[in-house]
Amino acid sequence: MDWPVMTWGAPHAERADAVRNRLHLLATAREMLAELGADRLTMDALAERSGLGKGTVFRRFGTRAGIFQALLDDGERAFQEQVLSGPPPLGPGAAPLERLIAYGRARVGFLMEHREIARAALDGRQPIPAGSQTPLSQMHIRMLLGQIHLGPANLDILAVQLTAALDGPLLLYLSAADLRHAAPQAEQRLAQSWQDLVQRVCRP
Repeated sequence: MDWPVMTWGAPHAERADAVRNRLHLLATAREMLAELGADRLTMDALAERSGLGKGTVFRRFGTRAGIFQALLDDGERAFQEQVLSGPPPLGPGAAPLERLIAYGRARVGFLMEHREIARAALDGRQPIPAGSQTPLSQMHIRMLLGQIHLGPANLDILAVQLTAALDGPLLLYLSAADLRHAAPQAEQRLAQSWQDLVQRVCRP
């Protein structure tokens, strides 16, 4: 994954009725998730609970995984704001290495917080589960690497490789056993591993 496809610009304009339907469906999905858990949030159940037709739900989300991708995208927008304009070190104002460390640690925290939604958002029908594009991570990491001055390193490929270290399915796999009993410890271990990796890669 590293999450559903994200954009840097303003979202495409929607008709007023489409906006209302989207907001209503997402609000209903959140209610069902809180009340029933991820396993019982299905396309048919969402259509029935929302009072909208199944066709509307399928056009909006495409698949059951699409429901969770849309829920995750809401959180992603808030995360993007923190990266683009929030306080340092995640936001602007800190040294690039500090920002790179903070970014990975924040991504790990985001995944742990949204782990049930993230797991349900995986779409096994796609060649790369739940999305093959990670523009925010890859572009942001590439920008920060360029500010660290790593000499002749291929920064484009290095950015792809570091982005893969924050990939949703990989982190969910690494944390799966620990999450049953000790989510905070799993988050701390993953975040510290990211910091260790980045400090070694960016060592002068």
